[in-house]
Formats: sequence, structure tokens, C-alpha cells
Amino acid sequence: MTAGANALLEIARRAVAIGGELLAKAEPGQITQKGDRDFVTDLDLRVQAAVRQYLAETTPEIDFLGEELAELQPSLATNNAMWVLDPIDGTSNFIHGIPLSAVSLALVEHGHPSIGVILAPFLGLEYYAAADGGAFSNGEPISSSRARALTESIVSLGDYAVGVGANTKNQRRIVLTSALAAAVERVRMFGSAALDLAWVADGRTDACVILSNKPWDTAAGVLIAREAGALVTDSAGHDHSLMSTDTVAATPAIARQLLELIRNTA
Repeated sequence: MTAGANALLEIARRAVAIGGELLAKAEPGQITQKGDRDFVTDLDLRVQAAVRQYLAETTPEIDFLGEELAELQPSLATNNAMWVLDPIDGTSNFIHGIPLSAVSLALVEHGHPSIGVILAPFLGLEYYAAADGGAFSNGEPISSSRARALTESIVSLGDYAVGVGANTKNQRRIVLTSALAAAVERVRMFGSAALDLAWVADGRTDACVILSNKPWDTAAGVLIAREAGALVTDSAGHDHSLMSTDTVAATPAIARQLLELIRNTA
């Protein structure tokens, strides 16, 4: 890892720590409905503002894209370096007092994440990586699991869809859930794409399938999972990018089996 990358990683870790401190100590505040069963809290906005201010002070030359008010912010279609933030990944979990939520921040350069940090303050877990520098949790190197077959694998699924077209989108998710239930050791749904990917990286789970690909949800986790040795693709098996329509991460030994199962449910 270059000195410049290391400095940016430390900035990213500090930025996420600022957000994590707010998340750990504050109440949700006012809850506003963004869409069908999709909510934002005052705290989402406060965390985003605090992280954005710190990044603007320390890296003013880098653009910023956050989940909240994303329509007012830069497009990932540019080649500019850009911080991409989800201030609270797992907002519904947080609102209901379920401790599976995280602050997720990535630095995206030329369309690819080069730094990723995920902090789950209620679990005391920090995950981070820089491109070609390995992946770490709470200061220790991590790697994806050694599962050899689907029958000995725990696979997590991203949330079911809400909003426009949810019923149609969820037909595929339900078929996939059924197929996985018949093939793997256990199926899990954590409600946080950041943790789905981080836990594949950490070997806590063996794979995750997220049938969506919002950059603030996945950019940091994709890099961390890759740096931990996981194979990260779309559901067709192509290399994952921010333009992919979905996200699959798996320990390499089961990736082929998993992708075949997913294709058979499409």
C-alpha cells in the first residue's frame, strides 16, 4: 500500500468513526418515509452531514456522494475520485432496535472502490481495506471462509424489494430463497448489505446474494470482500462493478456452485 493510500485509509477510518460515534449514542429522531416501506431518520442526515464535513476539510479535492439527498450530488459516471457514504446501512434495523446497522464509506476512483471502511458500532466491529493491501477487522487480517460445498455454507440474502415493482422483483427473490433453503446449510437475512459483504470477508458467512447494487450499500463491502479473498461478481458471474445490477460474494470454492444455482432461478 502506498503512503498516499494509507493516509486516505486513515482519513476514511476517522470519518466513519465520527459517524459511528453518533450512531452509537443518539436516538433515531424524526422518522420520515422516503417511499413504500423505506425510511430516513434525522440521525441518517446528521451522520451524513458530520462525515461529509470532515471529508470536505481533509480531502477537499475529492467529490462526495451520500445515500441521503443523492439526487443533489455528483454522478458516479464521472471519472473523478469520490467518497461514497451510507450513513446508516440498515436503517430499518436501527429504528427497531436491532443492532445490525453500520456506517459504510468507500473511496471510488475511475469507477472502482480503492478504499472501504465499515463500522458496526453496536457490535464493536470495524472492517477496512485498501486496494492490494489486504482486509482487516479490528486491526487483525481477515480472510474468507474455507467452505468447500454449498451444503456446509451459510449464505445471506439481501433484503426483499420494496417500492415500485416490489411484487415482481420479489418473485425472483422468493424462488431463490427456496432454492437456497434446499441446497445450503442455512439461509440468513441481516438487513444490511454492508454487513452481508463484510461477514463474507471475515468468514462468518460463506456467501451473500444481493439482488441490487446501490453504490453506497455495496462499494466498501465489495472491496473488503475482494481483499479478503472472496470472489465478487454479478449473478451472471461477470466481475462486479458499480454498474452491475446485483452483487454476489462467495468464498472461491463454492462460487461456481452458487452462481449455477442463481442462474437456474432467473
